[in-house]
Formats: sequence, C-alpha cells, structure tokens
Amino acid sequence: MASTATYPSDITGKNIPASSTSHPDNPVPEEPEALPHLRLMHTDSLSSSSQGSIATAGNSEVASDSDTPSTPATEPLADDLTDNIRELKLDAQTSPSPPIERRRRASTVLISQNSEDVQKILGNVGSGTHILEKVCCGGGCCKLKPLKQVPGSSSTLYPVTKPDNKAFESLKIYVGQLSHESELTNITPLPEKTISFSPVPIELVDEPLGPPDHPPKFLQPHPPYEVFRAPLHHARELTKPGAEKRTYHFDLDVTDYPEEGGDVDFVVGGAIGVCPHNPDELVEDVFNLLSVPKFVRNKKVMMHTTKGRWPTVWGDDKPRTLLTTRKELLTWCSDLQSYPPTKPFLRLLAEYATDRDEKKILMYLASAQGQGAFCDLRTNHHITVAQLLHAFPSSQPPLDSLLSVLNTLMPRFYSLSQDPMISRTIKNNESRRLVEFAVSVHESPDWRGGDRTGVSSGVLERTARKIIAAEQTGIDPSSLNLHVPMFRGLMSNPLAREFVSDGPMLLIGAGVGVAPFRGFVQRRLKSANCANKVWVLQGIRDSLLDELYSGEWGVDEEKVKKVVQSRRGEGRYVQEEVRNQADLVWFVINALDGRVFVCGSSKGMGEGVEASLVDVVMAKGNLNRPQAEEFWQKKRDAGQYIAETW
Repeated sequence: MASTATYPSDITGKNIPASSTSHPDNPVPEEPEALPHLRLMHTDSLSSSSQGSIATAGNSEVASDSDTPSTPATEPLADDLTDNIRELKLDAQTSPSPPIERRRRASTVLISQNSEDVQKILGNVGSGTHILEKVCCGGGCCKLKPLKQVPGSSSTLYPVTKPDNKAFESLKIYVGQLSHESELTNITPLPEKTISFSPVPIELVDEPLGPPDHPPKFLQPHPPYEVFRAPLHHARELTKPGAEKRTYHFDLDVTDYPEEGGDVDFVVGGAIGVCPHNPDELVEDVFNLLSVPKFVRNKKVMMHTTKGRWPTVWGDDKPRTLLTTRKELLTWCSDLQSYPPTKPFLRLLAEYATDRDEKKILMYLASAQGQGAFCDLRTNHHITVAQLLHAFPSSQPPLDSLLSVLNTLMPRFYSLSQDPMISRTIKNNESRRLVEFAVSVHESPDWRGGDRTGVSSGVLERTARKIIAAEQTGIDPSSLNLHVPMFRGLMSNPLAREFVSDGPMLLIGAGVGVAPFRGFVQRRLKSANCANKVWVLQGIRDSLLDELYSGEWGVDEEKVKKVVQSRRGEGRYVQEEVRNQADLVWFVINALDGRVFVCGSSKGMGEGVEASLVDVVMAKGNLNRPQAEEFWQKKRDAGQYIAETW
C-alpha cells in the first residue's frame, strides 16, 4: 500500500490512515493497492459506542430467539435521578429502599441536563411524593404511588410473607413495606378470555392430526402456504470447543419444496423461516404446575377463539374453531420463555392464587404502587412462564385463560449461507437441491442454575447433536429421518434485494453475520469480471475457535482479492479495521454500482461499524459529522449501503 499518514484527530475524533490514493485535499476515490488477503478481526468485547452513528437500515427480519425485547439504554443522569427518587421517604410508613445491587435498566429518557433542570422538576424534598405521582422517566417505573393503609382498617399491620422457594428468590421482587392492609390502586383489569375448549364432535373423532415433530396445519407464518417439512440432509458444528458461542451449519433438502405463485425462489442473501417448538420437558412442567391431568394433555379437543390471529401467526384476524390438542397448542403456538411478564399475565395469576400472601404480591405488581417493582421484574434476566408458576405455586389458572394472555411463538429467520443456485447433492442417483444456513446458540442464565438455550437455537442444536452422535457411532444420519419445519421466508430482505452481479462490493460482518456473505462471494466469483472486486472484513473473537467457514467459500479463497485477516492476540475490533481500510471503503462506496454491506449484532458490531464509516467519510471526503451522516443516508436510500442487524 502507498505510504500512509494520519489525519489529525480533531477532524474525525479517530485516527484514519491517509495515503496518496485518497486525501481530504484530493478526495477522488481510487482503488487501493497491495492490500493483504484475509484478516479476521477479533471482537470479544466489541465497542458499542456510536459517536454520531447513523441509524440502522430498516428493521432486522431475523429475530433474536432468546433475548427478551431490549430496553433502551438509560441516560446516566436519568438513572441517578431515578435511584435518588426511589430512596425518598414517601410517608411515615415507607422505609428507605434497600441497597440496590444493580442500576435499573427500564426504558428511560433524559429528563435533565443541568442543576437548573433538576430544580425545576424536583422543587424541594418535601414534594417527593408528588414527583413520584406525576413525573416519569419514560418507562412508567416512576409512575408509582406510595403505599397507604386501606381507610378504616386496623392500625395493626400484617406484612406479607414472601413465598419460600428458589423460583421466587430468583425474581428479586422488592415489596418494601407491603402489608395486607396496604391499599392498592389502578390495578390492571382481569384480562379478557379469548380462548375456550369444547369436546370433539363425533364426526371428527377419527380426524388425523399431523406428526408430532411438525407444527399443526393451521399454523401459517407464510400464508396461504403451509409450513414445509424439510428433510435434514446434514448438520455439523462450525466452532471449536471453547468458542464463545456455539455455531452449527445445517443443510436442508428443499428439492420437493412446493412451487409458489410468481417468480419466487431461494436467492443469494435471502432468509428462510424456521418454526421452533417449546421443549417437551418445559411443556410437561407447565402442565404439571397447572394440574392439567395427563390423560387430557394429548387428547383431541375443539379450540375456539373469539378474535385475533392466534394461533395461526399471520392468518386473518377473526374468530376460529380448530381441531387440536392442548399439548399441540402449548408446544407450537405459545411462547413460554422469550418475553418478559406483562401486567395482564400477573393479574391473571393473582386472580387464581389461593395463598393470601401470593395474591397480595401479585396484585401489588399489577398496581400503581408496585410499578417500580414491576419494571425491575421486566428487566430481570429472561423470566419464563414456568419460573413464575413455580414462584407462585398456589396460582393455577385454567389453561384456556393462560393461553389468552401468552405471546405467540413466532418463527425465527436465518440467512442463507450459500448460493442456493449451486448447492446440490446426489442421493439415490438423483440430484437433490439444498439450502444452507448457520445458527449461533443463544444462552441465558436459568433460575435453577446453569444456562438455558433460546427456543429455536436450542431445538436446532439438539437436532444437530443427533446427527453428530450418529456419525460418531457409525450410523447413517439419513436413517434418523430428521426434519426441520421451514418456509421460504424473506427473499426481499435488504441483503437479497440489493445484491447485484456487477460493481465492487465490501462485506463487513461479525460472528454468524458473515454467513450470508459466503453466498455473495460464491455468486460473484462465478463471474471472471467480478472475481477481483469483492472484499470481506470478518469479525471474530478467536480465529482458532470461532472462525466460520474457513476454507469453505466454495472457491479458491486466494481469488477473493484484498480480504483482510488477523490472528488472535492483536485484540482489534472489526470497526477498527474499517477505519484502517479507509481507502478501500472510500473507493467501493464511490465506485459505479459499489455497495457496502454490514451484517451482525446491532448491540456492538453494528453501531461501532456505522460510527467508523462516518469517521472514514469525514476524513476522506473532508466533511463534518452531519455531512458525513447525510452522505451515508443518501447511499442507503440509493441502495449502496445495506445494513442487516439484529
């Protein structure tokens, strides 16, 4: 590469290499020379700072399959104010809050920037109760009311006794001075029951249901088409033991996938949908906690809904009557572990709690006085339905009432990791078409100890393990007859929609986010004119453990010109490499039909890369920050900058 210098840090706030091929005084993009080949960047603690970062392009179509919906990060000053308010004495019967182990992370916005703002809001300490009633930091956790006795009740207070079990302890619910004489207001109404069961009419008694490893026919995430039962051709682990996240590769046989109307097909950069199911042991645990008799769990029943799309996912919003089983509904249609608890759910538990203390605590969480404790509960680590039922064992709501308040179990989307036009295999002297994708296993702490996997990634990992175990014992994996319920999903997502066969292309990804780029490279390198016009920046934590698809890009990787690589020990991040490759970024984004693709987690890599891209344009184009952000926005609008983050 040509000799480099460094722009003064006051231009961008970051050091951007300069070279004779691109300089603020002569910002004409030229193709950089003598770039190294493959550099895989370490991202074990990716910076999530996004100083002046540009917004992500659209909403990711790939759902995180174990994380609860993220809560916006709080402003430090708002956090301090919230914590200080919590410690105020609300009245003579309210004691100070106990030491806070961690700062609350409920949704908040900045409510003050200086002492004058604080004075305007707070006034004086004596108005603390008024503040708690009227001022909210954004997420509702400040709209609590002080605990007071029920008018006319005895002066003797009987504090509630917390349930003595591990599940309740794991929830870390702070009830303060809550007593049975405490008055609770603004309690969430009992949720409407929209589901009911009735016996099966005699003419449907012999009606067959689908196989247990496939969702019921009425589940339609891709209407009007049914979910396809794809044979699992092969599965293997891509990462090595000790990797930060286990990642698996899957080959699905889609030769017999039914035709759909129009010119629809699997495309480079597209994504397939996979329908997950709750593990059998979790479903049985919930049944046991609800005291549902074993003989009725898998018995056919008529299920009636009064409104909504459930349980079809994307069917019409209308009443339904369906033949099913209780186990089928709990297994395939209701999410038991991906969402934080809601007030309607807690109110339902309170309604059916027979223990006096449990009922009071649950009603407290559904009231204005328990708003702070409710916010803390929602920001706890991945609370599950079974965990709450274990925590309040006296509450056993009817199954139809419970199903009425649970969230729908949604499909998960996975980007194709190959060019679907070239992936084939021979089986029984017949060419079979395959689609390939990669899945990283998401884990979170389990209240019983250890970790639990995400709904979809956990199911897929267990399936892959069956293939791996069979191969280790000399058994042909095809004899296992394993299937994955899937459908042709997002073939018009940003990655697929903006893929073109001409023009230089820079692909930036971290972790499993690099998987779709493998298909990009395979397709581009089929054209001799484009073989030297694609570059990949891949972020990994440890190349010996975490590198995905090393040597498996379907072509001679030496043909992939100017792809950068680094080994462990350098401790650099992919966003740093974006700045180091400023000449390359500037050349690609300004070239005819040039495109920059970013794929990965928005929590770290996505924001950091976007900030780096802004820094590069500030330096190479001699622009200020607002101009650089506008530059990338225009490139996004023109389809030259494509970000797929989740």
